[in-house]
Amino acid sequence: MKITLAAVFPRRARSKSEATDGLFAEYLERATRYVRCDSQVFETEAGVLDWLERQPGRAPAYAILLDSRGQQFTSEEFAARLGRIRDEGTQRLIFAIGPADGWSPVARQRANLLLSFGRLTLPHQLARVVLAEQVYRALTILAGHPYHSGH
Repeated sequence: MKITLAAVFPRRARSKSEATDGLFAEYLERATRYVRCDSQVFETEAGVLDWLERQPGRAPAYAILLDSRGQQFTSEEFAARLGRIRDEGTQRLIFAIGPADGWSPVARQRANLLLSFGRLTLPHQLARVVLAEQVYRALTILAGHPYHSGH
C-alpha cells in the first residue's frame, strides 16, 4: 500500500512556515518506515479529483477527505480503520485536506470516508502536521511500537 497526504493549497495562500513544514516532513519520513508515503499539493479541488482518478492500481484509489462533517475517531479507532483498509488489499490510500471553503458535494460523494479532527478550524499547514502525525501514530499502533502508549 502507498499513502499520499494531499492538500488543496493555492499558491497565493501558501506561506513559508519552516516550523510546520519541518514537522510535516518529519512525520512523513517516520511513516515511510512502515509504508511507502509521499505528499502532493494542488491548486484546486478539481486538480485533486483529476489526479485521484488517474492513480494506477487494480482498483480506484481509496480516498479519505478531511471534512468537518466527517467521522471522528480515537487514535486506536483510526489505526484499526487504517489496518482494515490495508488488509483489504488497498494499493493507494489518499488522505486529502480540502480547499478553504470545504469540499464540494461531488468531492464528498467520491470519498470513501470523510474524516474530521473535530469541530475546530485549523490552518492548512497545521492540519497537514496533525494528519501526518496521526498517520504515523496509526502505523506505530498497528506495528505494536511504543510511540503510542494508550494516551
